[in-house]
Amino acid sequence: MITTGLATREGTAADNADSAKVHVLADGTVGAAVIDGIGHGPHTSRTAPLLAEVAARISARRGPLAGLLTAGELVADKGADGKEADAVAVAARAIPGDDITVINWTGDARAYGWNGRRLELYTDDHTVGAQLRANGVALEIAREHDNWLRTSLARATIGTVYTAGVRDRLVILTTDGVHDQVKPEVMKTLVREHADAPQTLAEALVAAAQLDEQGYRDDATAIVLRRPRP
Repeated sequence: MITTGLATREGTAADNADSAKVHVLADGTVGAAVIDGIGHGPHTSRTAPLLAEVAARISARRGPLAGLLTAGELVADKGADGKEADAVAVAARAIPGDDITVINWTGDARAYGWNGRRLELYTDDHTVGAQLRANGVALEIAREHDNWLRTSLARATIGTVYTAGVRDRLVILTTDGVHDQVKPEVMKTLVREHADAPQTLAEALVAAAQLDEQGYRDDATAIVLRRPRP
């Protein structure tokens, strides 16, 4: 059986714009989705759980690419008031007996893998800052553009939802409230300590998010998927 853990914590801004869902099929296949709503407010916090539910259920049945594209259709139109929510997301499907967890993502939500020795990042952030760094722009300049998204769930297409296959037994999905506000060495220590307890690990990662220099802490959400030992 594939075991899972899920945790989320509201940040210092009003309303939790993050959401996450794990859905398990009758045969044990697991679909999981982490949604990070763009902006804050009641509208986004109401919509994010719907996006997570749809993405997780479709990911389990049809794969995470279909899961994210389907969820994206729910917010692809701005609506009559022009205020429809948008988000970034990462989704996964793990099938019992298969040694690869399939990951799809859009935006700056992330997926990590742990093989018992090292914590590996398997996704790249779809931000202007990341693109500038990849093209050799100075780090201090690129850093100023890390909050500029190049794509999002509402604009998702087959060409902008990327895919990765992870062979590690432990897979972690996070919003930027975790990976931007938990130091890499702290994250690795927590994974090493709680690798055999997915729920404990998810809660520890979310709890470890710290205030930044301006006293701001983002919403933090994590899902952990753990395959049994062969």
